[in-house]
Amino acid sequence: MGGVTRVPANEPIVLPDSPLPAEAPLGMPIQDLRRIPQPMRHAAPDRWAWIPRLVVFGGAVVLSAILVNEMYGVLAVAGLTPIEAAMLALFVVNIVWIAYAFTSATLGALALLTGWGIFTVPARDNRVPSGRTAVLLPAYNEDAVRVFAAAAATAEGLAEAGASDAFDVYVLSDSTDPDVWIAEEAAFRALIRRRARRARVFYRRRRHNTEKKAGNIAEWCKCFGAAYPFFVILDADSLMEPETLIRLALAMEESPQAGLIQTVPAIVNRNTLFARLQQFAGRVYGPVMAAGLGAWARGVGNYWGHNAIIRTEAFVGAAGLPTLRGRPPFGGHIMSHDFVEAALLRRAGWSVLLAPTLAGSYEESPPSLIDLATRDRRWCQGNLQHAKIVVARGLKWPSRVHMVTGIMSYVASPVWLMFLIAGLLLALQARFIRPEYFTEQFQLFPSWPVIDSERAIGLFVVTMAILFLPKLFGLVVALTDRKVRAGIGGIVRGTASVLVESLLAALLAPVMMAIQSAAVADIVLGRDAGWNPQRRDDGTVPFAEVFRRHRPHTVLGVLLGASAWAVSPQVLAWMSPAVLGLLLAAPVSALTARLGAGLALRRARLLSIPEESAPPPILTRAEATAAELAERIGAPREACDRLLSDPALLAFHRACLTPARPHGRGGIDETLVLALARLDAAGSIEEAVRYLSPREKLAVLADCQGLDRLALLPHAKAAE
Repeated sequence: MGGVTRVPANEPIVLPDSPLPAEAPLGMPIQDLRRIPQPMRHAAPDRWAWIPRLVVFGGAVVLSAILVNEMYGVLAVAGLTPIEAAMLALFVVNIVWIAYAFTSATLGALALLTGWGIFTVPARDNRVPSGRTAVLLPAYNEDAVRVFAAAAATAEGLAEAGASDAFDVYVLSDSTDPDVWIAEEAAFRALIRRRARRARVFYRRRRHNTEKKAGNIAEWCKCFGAAYPFFVILDADSLMEPETLIRLALAMEESPQAGLIQTVPAIVNRNTLFARLQQFAGRVYGPVMAAGLGAWARGVGNYWGHNAIIRTEAFVGAAGLPTLRGRPPFGGHIMSHDFVEAALLRRAGWSVLLAPTLAGSYEESPPSLIDLATRDRRWCQGNLQHAKIVVARGLKWPSRVHMVTGIMSYVASPVWLMFLIAGLLLALQARFIRPEYFTEQFQLFPSWPVIDSERAIGLFVVTMAILFLPKLFGLVVALTDRKVRAGIGGIVRGTASVLVESLLAALLAPVMMAIQSAAVADIVLGRDAGWNPQRRDDGTVPFAEVFRRHRPHTVLGVLLGASAWAVSPQVLAWMSPAVLGLLLAAPVSALTARLGAGLALRRARLLSIPEESAPPPILTRAEATAAELAERIGAPREACDRLLSDPALLAFHRACLTPARPHGRGGIDETLVLALARLDAAGSIEEAVRYLSPREKLAVLADCQGLDRLALLPHAKAAE
């Protein structure tokens, strides 16, 4: 039995023989997307759900119809040419998406200001959950110190809140970097040596990270799920206050129909200018958007993959993910699994709830545009995969809407780009191509592209207002809360921050349009994104790398700008927002990735959030624990060197090893066989480390025979 051994301060701490408790297995059947399953629960009909849904979807339809009619009036002065018809069709797609976001934000602002239609988690009132809840921290090649500091801070906070017996904390590693793997074990040993009151903390690393994060969680459910009525999923960069965790567990106990409750995490601990833009936008605009989603979705909400509590019975019974037919990027394991799991839970009759006003839930964000683009590429592939799932049988229509909006969040970018190109082609046609007076079909006048300039200007102003008003709604709601108002710097600084964020967001939007358009094209052409670990620190990206990554965007800006100028200065002015953003892609990306620029605005109290002036206890605890663990385990080291220089760690590592699964081709692990041969050829430990590839080193470290052979090798100096 693993966990924390409580001993008097004057006695030595005894480490557990195993980092895991006894297994409590559960079956988790794979769901069939082509058949409607028997419901696990029968949800009572929501009599009033039609009202917020009418506001959002009815309002979006009406607003879209008005704007499309205006666009038709702009283009159809002398009848629609083929290019004008294409522009109108592209406008319809984008304006429906924009109108939906606007009406949802409007509903969210009304819901937050009035309290109507929002699911709220009851107060704790000093109660403690009667059942056990597991807090899961999946990790994939992350900073071991940060991950285990988060685990320790969570466990110690729960103990101080009097709920240590109601929670266990698990670090579930999928790490494939040998150095990270051994650092995780060292950090875990350092954690359980600490003389601090805490809930039990466990650690498990999978040999094979099948199906990535979704497979990691599913495997935990199959092995340990029967011991826990509920589990909370955190991300490697997220945290939740103990009080929030306790309230969520109590809410699940009091709501037997609830399968999942999703919190709305605030972005924190960000210092680069780019990350602070995301942090401020998420804190001020995010609650409005989330409240709107929660108000119309009701019990058919969505799941974002972390900072949520899930009923184990519901998850294992309804959310076993199938493997999609075909090859990646559209086939294979489901990458954006969270949307699908929420849809499957609701299909089985469980409620999926969103708690937009529950405080104490936090996450971090990428430090630069380049880092965001790397993560976004994977999300894009996962969301486009949903095109194969949205038609699954038995899904509730709001679940299908969630998937369609996820798809549209990426498809909107190439649609916008095609709209700009169509507008440019229309202008080029009017400027350089002579009208055809004698066509095959008789007509009195030639097909000559003409637009209504006055209506076009009016339509542009209205569209910009629809895009900006949700930010204004977020600011208004933030200013009505005394704590938030003080945290963003009051009315003046809060308003100035919205203007700064809006200006920089406008410059970055065309670049994101180009990045996402390229990602969509890659996926359509069959290129798989894979699954790379994220960079979470606040390091500055070298300008050479920034320029290399943004060179295609700059070239696109030059081409669009030159083409527009060739037509007329007026056309260039019309395209200037997109052209300017693309031309400035590299310098703006480099500036916003800088730590100094973000800290300068922080000193000026711009783009501030309440969590900066009054840091939540869980964040300060995690930071302090990270410093202590870093001192205990020392600087980053090569895996073999760390293991062989610490006999206690080596013994613990051996105890953590799990039996290998049978291999194909006669049961031979070819990687291990080659690695053992390299060890036999090496004259020293240092030489062996140079010989071994990362995969071969993993195989050696996961095999007792390989460890024995490695330990027999001398160090280079001793070999001399």
